[in-house]
Amino acid sequence: MAFVTTRDGVEIFYKDWGSGPPVLFIHGWPLNADAWEDQMKWVAENGFRGIAHDRRGHGRSGQPWEGYDFDTFADDLADLIQALDLRDVTLVAHSMGGGELARYIGRHGTGRVRKAVLLSAIPPLMLKSDTNPEGVPADVFQGIKDGILRERSEFWKDTAEGFFSANRPGNKVTQGNKDAFWFMAMHESIKAGVDCVTAFAETDFTEDLKKFDIPTLVVHGDDDQVVPIDATGRKSAEIIPDATLKVYEGGSHGIALVPGDKEKFNRDLLDFLRK
Repeated sequence: MAFVTTRDGVEIFYKDWGSGPPVLFIHGWPLNADAWEDQMKWVAENGFRGIAHDRRGHGRSGQPWEGYDFDTFADDLADLIQALDLRDVTLVAHSMGGGELARYIGRHGTGRVRKAVLLSAIPPLMLKSDTNPEGVPADVFQGIKDGILRERSEFWKDTAEGFFSANRPGNKVTQGNKDAFWFMAMHESIKAGVDCVTAFAETDFTEDLKKFDIPTLVVHGDDDQVVPIDATGRKSAEIIPDATLKVYEGGSHGIALVPGDKEKFNRDLLDFLRK
């Protein structure tokens, strides 16, 4: 297995498939690089180099006690990009990974970045407030942390239902989708799980989004029960200077994994990469 060691000594696992212009996939919470295998195979078969890493505290990467904040995640990403000497890379990020992408650009710029894709992503801000009424109430995030601490295995099984909109009539979610979600979630450390909730609930990425000076594709489902589109995707597309918004009707939070939406996203991604 391949690893990069960060500036503070944490080992970050990554996969690297194919050759050609690089496409770096950034996973959501509580998943890992395996969530992107369909897309990695797809881009590698179509002349691109697909790369995906496990965030610290997730999957096969190191599980330090500290460092579960977006400045640290962005710097980990910078360490990976520099170690692999990626240039003209397209960054593709799902959910919490969208915050990692945004903060990377906010802290490190776009000198090595060609394009960006935000899929069901958390920017600009998740937490509901007087100035962000479309956001998610604070007690929801507290409930997530309580669920992880109470009995995380069952919590992840229950969470998979809303993650994929498996609770909607006529959905195409498979048992395999839900099992894979549980399996990846159980490989996230409990410390990372809880700390990441605080980070993705409370971090404001508005100023980071204003620094995007590259073409950006924003993809979001209008039935996302985890990251509401009106609080996130629609606002990000308005803030980023050169952004295109694609709304998937009935799309869940797990667009890149659910049959039907997965294939549609793959086509949209390849079209964007080829422009």
